[in-house]
Amino acid sequence: MQHGPVVRRRKLGAELRALRTSAGITSGEAARLVGWHQSKISRIETGTSGAKPSDVRLLLDAYGVDDEQLRGLLVTLARSEDAAGRNHWWHAYRGVLPPTYRDFISLESQASAMRTLETTVVPGLLQTPEYARAVTRAAVDGMPTERLDTLVEVRLARQDVLRGEPPLELSAVLDEAVLRREVGGPGVMARQLARLVDAARLPHVRLQVLPFSAGAHIGVTGPFVIFSFSSTSDLDVVVLDHLTSSLHLERKEDLEAYTEAFNALLIHALSPEDSLDFIAATAAGA
Repeated sequence: MQHGPVVRRRKLGAELRALRTSAGITSGEAARLVGWHQSKISRIETGTSGAKPSDVRLLLDAYGVDDEQLRGLLVTLARSEDAAGRNHWWHAYRGVLPPTYRDFISLESQASAMRTLETTVVPGLLQTPEYARAVTRAAVDGMPTERLDTLVEVRLARQDVLRGEPPLELSAVLDEAVLRREVGGPGVMARQLARLVDAARLPHVRLQVLPFSAGAHIGVTGPFVIFSFSSTSDLDVVVLDHLTSSLHLERKEDLEAYTEAFNALLIHALSPEDSLDFIAATAAGA
């Protein structure tokens, strides 16, 4: 298990190595093509050291990679700057957000799909402002109002990925406890459930409720997120949140295990249609 930046550096190196191999170029030949020492190629490919966006572009040119989507993703992995060199929006909050949270937002912004199990609260991408405020305030007792406002602002800004072109494909399994836990009071919770009903009707959002009647299930160990990327599955990553940090799982075995777990949860959960009715009934007090 590694933290996000290390995972992405290693994934970037592995992808560059695969692209070089596919192009039929040795590491020594690659070094000569770009004017580097071979050891630099090796350090980048093994994830021992990072690569600048300009380094990645140079290598991709040498390997004849012209897939713009793939190029953009790999450049983003190299640094939190896009191909035009502009800082991403969350850089403005560098002094407020811990590195693990910034890294999570970076993954979220670049992913094409997100699968998540939530066992306690509504997914951040679907929270209303007042619900987000109540959850954030509860998470850090005694937080100054200014910092609380900033964190809520960030939470809401993250939701732009659901309005992008194309939007993030979100598939979420919600334990029934998420719907029953009254966060912020009855009024806040009622409006949050109404927001979920609206979200569930979006073509790129799939919500399924895991009712209490399902009994014990594979998700009782805790929530998790699986990020997927359209250009290559080799960049997929599982994120596990803890109180003070996040852990990222990159091994093929981990990805397969969590994918199987998520698929199992889908089987035990209510269908999207029944889930929509369940959420609506919960909002109505049934």
